[in-house]
Amino acid sequence: METSSEQSVLGPRRYRNNEKLIAVGDRGWQHAKDNGLIGIKVDFESNNRLVDTRTNHAFMTLCSCSYLGLNHHPKIIQGSIDALREAGTNSLAMSTLRIRLNLMARMEEGLRELYGCPTLPGATCSALTAGILPLLASGHVTEDGQPRVMVFDRFCHFSMAYIKPICGDESLVLTSPHNDLNYLEDVCKKYPRVAYVADGAYSMGGLAALEGLLQLQERYGLFLYIDDSHSLSITGERGEGYIRSRLKMNPLTMIVASLAKAFGSAGGIAMLGSEKIFDFLYRNAGPLAWSQNIQTPSVGASLASIELHRSPELRQLQDQLQRNINLFDSQFPSPNAGNGMPIRLIQVGEEDRAIRLSSELYQRGYYCSAVFFPVVARGEAGVRVMMRADMTEQQVQTFCDDVKDILSHF
Repeated sequence: METSSEQSVLGPRRYRNNEKLIAVGDRGWQHAKDNGLIGIKVDFESNNRLVDTRTNHAFMTLCSCSYLGLNHHPKIIQGSIDALREAGTNSLAMSTLRIRLNLMARMEEGLRELYGCPTLPGATCSALTAGILPLLASGHVTEDGQPRVMVFDRFCHFSMAYIKPICGDESLVLTSPHNDLNYLEDVCKKYPRVAYVADGAYSMGGLAALEGLLQLQERYGLFLYIDDSHSLSITGERGEGYIRSRLKMNPLTMIVASLAKAFGSAGGIAMLGSEKIFDFLYRNAGPLAWSQNIQTPSVGASLASIELHRSPELRQLQDQLQRNINLFDSQFPSPNAGNGMPIRLIQVGEEDRAIRLSSELYQRGYYCSAVFFPVVARGEAGVRVMMRADMTEQQVQTFCDDVKDILSHF
């Protein structure tokens, strides 16, 4: 029985409960560790050949978010080297609000031109979210200056859900069933100012209900804060991503994304719908004004990636990725087949089966992530597969054949 003292220090747990989360989630991670599926140390030859330094086991990865294979592209690597040589330092080790390298200013301008809107860089996408969402909740990101009810999609990325308690100190925080436009419209009818926090392309493969969200924005002034990290670069004429390529930026929309996935660099960006909010966020969005910022090699990699995004090579890589996705979908039909996104889930039911499938695939030379509760619902565990443009169609087909062979013996 808890003493009165123990009860008095227990938090309200309105937005998170570590005790419950760890109790239901850590067992699976320990199981994966026991099967040698986490903590692997490797030498890198390519995304299709990593070598376990302990056992010398070679394998290809199908859990890399480098969907276009730019994480080892020669132009990106050279961009990092050139930037270090030009700057003569890996960082100024101070807030970019006060002083920033000209290389960073060039990166900002390049991103603005690439995406057709003010684009704010940050050390990570998570740092941008941590700095911006509380300001959105308090009303300081929008022109009316009034707090907004913050509606988080149930499946929004952990980096956004993690900020719920902070937002809860500024305004009312609600959790919406996934892609439930009726729930969201009811909230908009009840409250005059609402913000919706969601992913554009979800980490388990689905998409935001964008058309319906834009209708709610038009009807009720709904603010859309969307993390589109998993689609940046892989879609859009200039790699704008799923959301940006389908809407006109406006003061009620903000898109954040990681540059460490298909873009091939590091750091994060916020695409803004208002020019005047750019400097405001640099000054007031917490982590953006701290001394930790994007390191010089990553700035150089981003500059090189911007140039690649302006070239015909981007479309070639996008097309190859789509061919690989379509081939996989033809072998493993799913509800997300045909949506153009590179993430798929091979469901096998229970956690133990997912870890077994991941383990057997690893023995055959593939690393795929076993995912289980609370990442997915109970009874829906499986292996997450991510397609890349630097895989050949023959490699995709061979992988599919191996998955089918393993499943036939389950």
